[in-house]
Amino acid sequence: MEREAMEYDVVIVGAGPAGLSAAIRLKQLDSELSVMVLEKGSEVGAHILSGALFESRALEELLPDWQAMGAPLQTPVSEDQVYLYRSETAAVKLPAFAVPAPMHNAGN
Repeated sequence: MEREAMEYDVVIVGAGPAGLSAAIRLKQLDSELSVMVLEKGSEVGAHILSGALFESRALEELLPDWQAMGAPLQTPVSEDQVYLYRSETAAVKLPAFAVPAPMHNAGN
């Protein structure tokens, strides 16, 4: 039985943030390189939960014109609220000074 085969210079397994950024950077370094990203999900992003937020610094370093390219990221964080859950029905809102710096997401 013969099988179809395709040859690539680089095969990246997983189309998550690391895999996609690696593929983009490789093509930026050498546009002639043949790069294939293999994703096990039904589509890119199929395993990502909604509601995630991220610091855009890495995206800006990789693709400086990402906003002009029409990336669907349009809602910056306007405030943080961190709660300490005491039970299934009770929670206490932590004051800003008690929240660790990495958990402050203003502008992300």
